[in-house]
Amino acid sequence: MFLSRRERAAKAPAGAVTGPVTVAGGKLGAWLEGERRGIALYGPGGYCWAPRTGEELLVLKAGESGEKPCALGVPTPDLDLRPGEVVISAGEAAIRISPKGDVAVTGIFTVNGTVVGPLPEKEEEES
Repeated sequence: MFLSRRERAAKAPAGAVTGPVTVAGGKLGAWLEGERRGIALYGPGGYCWAPRTGEELLVLKAGESGEKPCALGVPTPDLDLRPGEVVISAGEAAIRISPKGDVAVTGIFTVNGTVVGPLPEKEEEES
């Protein structure tokens, strides 16, 4: 009986930690208390994301003893969002959706391969 209580006390409680991404892609890795690889990515339904190498990552240590790390997200930059507003961004591109129904797109917007809106200015080639 004493041994079973001791074993339960030795298990580390699940929690959350942050650390930089060390390997981007399918076998996601991050430096937590050491490097962990094969971290599962989670996000809101219908939204897929891939953190970049070096980006700080929030990882939930799930499982009975924290053996199943799950990436929950990265720090949110200060975008001056109004209540209810959503921004989806990647590099220079962004989609800002307001609760009033406005959708603003930054970058080149295409629909089925056709550019919508003003075409980007072409840089003149040097001769």
